[in-house]
Amino acid sequence: MSRWNLAWLLAIPAVAVLGLTLSHSAPVRDKDKDYEMVRLLVDVLDEVDKNYIRELDAEGKRKLVEDMINGGLDHLDPHSSFMNPKEYKLFNTQSKGKFGGIGIQIGTDRQTGQLTVISPIVGTPAYEAGVLAGDAIVKIEGKSTDGMRLSEAVDMIQGDPGQKITLTVRHEGAKEDVDLPMTRAVIEMPSIMGDQRQADDPKAWDYFMDKDSKIAYIRIVAFNENTGADLEKVLQQLKKDGLKGLVIDLRNNPGGLLSAAVDVVNLFIEEGRIVSTKGRTIKERNFDAKPRNAVLTPAKDYPMAVLINKNSASASEIVAAALQDHGRAVIVGERSYGKGSVQNILRIEHDQSALKLTTASYWRPNGKNIHRFPDAKDTDEWGVSPNENFDVAMKDQERIDYLIYRRDRDIVHGKPGNNPPTPPKPKLDKEGKEKPPFVDRVLEKAVEHLRGEVKKLNAAAPALEPAIPA
Repeated sequence: MSRWNLAWLLAIPAVAVLGLTLSHSAPVRDKDKDYEMVRLLVDVLDEVDKNYIRELDAEGKRKLVEDMINGGLDHLDPHSSFMNPKEYKLFNTQSKGKFGGIGIQIGTDRQTGQLTVISPIVGTPAYEAGVLAGDAIVKIEGKSTDGMRLSEAVDMIQGDPGQKITLTVRHEGAKEDVDLPMTRAVIEMPSIMGDQRQADDPKAWDYFMDKDSKIAYIRIVAFNENTGADLEKVLQQLKKDGLKGLVIDLRNNPGGLLSAAVDVVNLFIEEGRIVSTKGRTIKERNFDAKPRNAVLTPAKDYPMAVLINKNSASASEIVAAALQDHGRAVIVGERSYGKGSVQNILRIEHDQSALKLTTASYWRPNGKNIHRFPDAKDTDEWGVSPNENFDVAMKDQERIDYLIYRRDRDIVHGKPGNNPPTPPKPKLDKEGKEKPPFVDRVLEKAVEHLRGEVKKLNAAAPALEPAIPA
């Protein structure tokens, strides 16, 4: 074996022999078979080094190893992957709510293998250019994404702020591809948003969508380190302003940190199980609410509705499931994505890179499974489904119309302080006629329910004694 191959092997032992490094408490394994697999890897690398049609430089050799690792992990599940030093650094930055790029979260469609936009981040270059959740990414800078690995796509999309890039996408349900040019920027991920902006300050949100009934609307668009604190701040202010009902919108939220999901749920319940994690080689963990962390209590005084759709995943599903199981909120919309697996970050190469490996799954407070496994049927237990009579089915075109409607409401039209801001252009149909305003049926159903609940609360409130003039 050449020195180069030996060095190559020693540089990645934690990846090549996963079973030897994942846990000191793992059962005793047949080390001879493990070493046979390591030997197989070394032999392949040695043959490539000696006989491949062209000589690989150090960068090419490194990429080959990373591709071999990721290729194998892809066959385990779509969520396990190897993060090289650059990717690992980006991952750590994203979890803090700030990173560089165009502002999209992407994945691979489990049925077609196509690179797909899970969700654009609101207010980013991609979002304002017209990238929508569910878009298939057909080309990046003119290069086809057929067979392209997720990590390669991320590497091509990222870049220094100010650099231009063009994505070619196909909207869900559409037949034609669309070229969307945009300019890279530093992305600051917001975690909490409202439905419409304040008239005198387009960058600030007016959270009350029904001022007469005192019903507020909050969108959680990310689960990062700041989400719990950001949401608590908004809730405290809404309570002071007389909040009586609340809509939490988790549609198209792909998830994020488990700790952020736990923090969010705890703002609404004082006790009980929030979520459990169970795995093959790790101890079961239970996450329970703490009374001192709750804000919107007592629950009976603040009825809630949570909106979800088929793109609500991971941390979004933890929040929706916990609030549903505790009877704290009704769930409105459509069945969620079913991404209930836990990826542990196992640091390797002296903490320079990491293995993101699926090690456990999330379980609801009621003991039911969240994750949709590859062989799962629609009749199986997975994800989060709307409460009875709160299911709102949507067709592809309505889903696209909603995303465009939502994006248009989120974009700052004009500069802060301008009154009124520049209005968006009217939408036209194929015949050039102005389209009727979009109606968010999911949100309307939730607000209608909450108005009824608030009316009941107002009727049950004790009447004040009439004032007696003195």
